[in-house]
Amino acid sequence: VQLVESGGGVVQAGGSQRLSCAASGMILSVFTSSDKAWYAQAPGKQRELVAQISTDGVIHYAESVKGRFDISKDNTRRRLYLQMNSLKPKGTAVYYCIFASRSYGTSYWGQGTQVAVSS
Repeated sequence: VQLVESGGGVVQAGGSQRLSCAASGMILSVFTSSDKAWYAQAPGKQRELVAQISTDGVIHYAESVKGRFDISKDNTRRRLYLQMNSLKPKGTAVYYCIFASRSYGTSYWGQGTQVAVSS
């Protein structure tokens, strides 16, 4: 199983970016039983939770991104998304996706995708 993030790049402050996390080699039951989340690690800082979506669709956002970011998933395509709007320079970070299934006892991290927000 591999989680592969994409969609990172350089964006101007105020702009938008959509990240995608594709679960390669993951059976559907593991995908649907997994809580999913996006984390961000800014330079010199710890990895922090940005947004998460539980198996029953409950969504939680970090206070700093509420109203600007939107997390969603596509079971058919086995993908997780993060729509980021009104980006700020402090949003510059490597963004990681994680899928964790308590039912199967599995936890997978992606390799990260870099987002740089220029002022």
